[in-house]
Amino acid sequence: MIIRKLFKFENAHIVRGCSTRRCRSSLHGHSYRVELLFESNFLDGGQMVYDFGLMKQNMKALIDSFDHGVTIWSGDDKEYIADIKKHTQRWVELPVSPSCEQLSRVIFLMIERLLNLTSTKNGEKNVKLHSIIVHETATGYAQCFQEDAHSEKMGLIDLEEIVFSDEVMSGWDDRELFLKLLRGDEFINPDSV
Repeated sequence: MIIRKLFKFENAHIVRGCSTRRCRSSLHGHSYRVELLFESNFLDGGQMVYDFGLMKQNMKALIDSFDHGVTIWSGDDKEYIADIKKHTQRWVELPVSPSCEQLSRVIFLMIERLLNLTSTKNGEKNVKLHSIIVHETATGYAQCFQEDAHSEKMGLIDLEEIVFSDEVMSGWDDRELFLKLLRGDEFINPDSV
């Protein structure tokens, strides 16, 4: 069975090197919708694959990191990067261009790692991240599967190269959320949310 949870955020970016002139040369924003699709052949104590309420914690916090911010590619012009960081409190710097495709891969890797590090308490079994769909516009999206997220052909993404602004991190319930994710710390689902 596959279940889906939808999250939303507003974000701005420039996608250097793309074909569309406006997209590659002007800072512009999108109303993103992110669908997390999980699969399992088992149901938990509530006869669910994975309780949607559990997703409203750390998973939501990671996705919400992009809300009302600017996503920057670390390989972009250094002056542009410095200016964005100077004039914007909420930013995320990625080791890849912030295209819809790469954003779907980054989010997949973060959610996959979080899910793998999470100990469950309600009988959840073999819950896997099936795919992630990132809608950049009403008519366009990218869907990322595990093989895409870990593809050498698309360029491996090192989560340790992702940088969140202080303002983004201050919005997390646990300011060390991403650091714990990188260290491989265990996350324990609460008994009740």
